[in-house]
Amino acid sequence: MALLELRNVHTYYGKIHALKGISIMINQGEIVTLIGSNGAGKSTTLRTISGLLTPRQGEVLLNDKPIHNIPAHEIVKMGVAQSPEGRKIFPRLTVLENLELGAYLHDTRSDAYQNDLDRVMTLFPRLRERVNQKGGTLSGGEQQMLAIARALMTRPRILLLDEPSMGLAPVLVEQIFEIVQEINAQGMTVLLVEQNALQALSIAHRGYVLQSGEIVLENQAKALIEDPMVQKAYLGLE
Repeated sequence: MALLELRNVHTYYGKIHALKGISIMINQGEIVTLIGSNGAGKSTTLRTISGLLTPRQGEVLLNDKPIHNIPAHEIVKMGVAQSPEGRKIFPRLTVLENLELGAYLHDTRSDAYQNDLDRVMTLFPRLRERVNQKGGTLSGGEQQMLAIARALMTRPRILLLDEPSMGLAPVLVEQIFEIVQEINAQGMTVLLVEQNALQALSIAHRGYVLQSGEIVLENQAKALIEDPMVQKAYLGLE
């Protein structure tokens, strides 16, 4: 049984048919990546999973339980956390206050909360150094670290990452992807949406290719890297 599954999902923005019957499966402990060009429907897929959009047809299942008609905050309680495109941290709040908001489901006076805080500070030492600094004064890379750490503070079963490398220098991109691998090695299941297809496929177990709201290819990540269509369209190789 998959941890998360989309079955024949159709999602609309008004009359615009954004997702056209996609089916995706993510097993416990995997990194699965969803690649595609701008406007392919990648972020729409994550927003549909997290309850920000409701599919007009099809099902989203978490441990075989339907979640597609559940409010977004209830889906977070069930163990689905998203680090959104553009980071969307709270710029006027400190690093610590952003993390406390991520932990809103839990008692911030408890030992478990302190353990969660220590864990993300160990994953992201830069955040420990800037714990009392306003989020808006952080660099782009630090804001991305904070967005991921905030999502982890919900204690998710699956982490949805939307374009974590966007706008970052190559050295920071490497660092972010190393942290994603480390989080996964600790047992976290990850669904990764990423325009840097080669980087994403290099750390993923499996991948799906999304074009104009439809899944056109799925395979093991290594096989997708070697696929001629993927190489030409997404990896810049001929």
